[in-house]
Amino acid sequence: MNTTERLRKKIESTIARSGVAEDPVHSKNTLKWLLKLQPDVDEALQIAALGHDVERAVQQRKVRREDFPDYDQFKAAHAINSAVILKETLLECGVADETLIQEVYDLVCRHEVGGDPRSDLLKDADGISFFEVNLPFYYQRNGPEETKRRCRWGYRRLSEKARRIAANLTFENEQLNTLLRITIEEGRRTLPLQSG
Repeated sequence: MNTTERLRKKIESTIARSGVAEDPVHSKNTLKWLLKLQPDVDEALQIAALGHDVERAVQQRKVRREDFPDYDQFKAAHAINSAVILKETLLECGVADETLIQEVYDLVCRHEVGGDPRSDLLKDADGISFFEVNLPFYYQRNGPEETKRRCRWGYRRLSEKARRIAANLTFENEQLNTLLRITIEEGRRTLPLQSG
């Protein structure tokens, strides 16, 4: 097994231990969306997509929402913590390319906010995957009001292209379909256009 295969297996096995049921599927689905949005992405982006939420699977190091005054600060801490853990994983798996390690670290640090074309792409793949995979689980755990708030937050961060993709998602649960449509309509009325 080469270093890249060992790394992917390590990331997948770590995320499989997450207490958040949808994390393993979300990890792979984020990579799937990344490759759909841009098929020729480099290795750093692919690794970042697979491991961007790895900290949620490391219980003793997991960032807790209740420790932060607002959701944006929580998500920023989550991104940095995931980047640190993923960097450690790269080193443990024998990745010697310092440029690759730094690129993965930087991408994961920015996966919630973007700020450059590569991290914007990762943010969109993550956001689309949230709506496609995580949303039903989130709704079950948190109920309609919190889910609506999280949908608004997630939709706001998407590019126009990703918003169009999210707008075409449907669920078996009609309440979720309604909630997503309301979020999208509110977003269309109130949000500025995003590039992409």
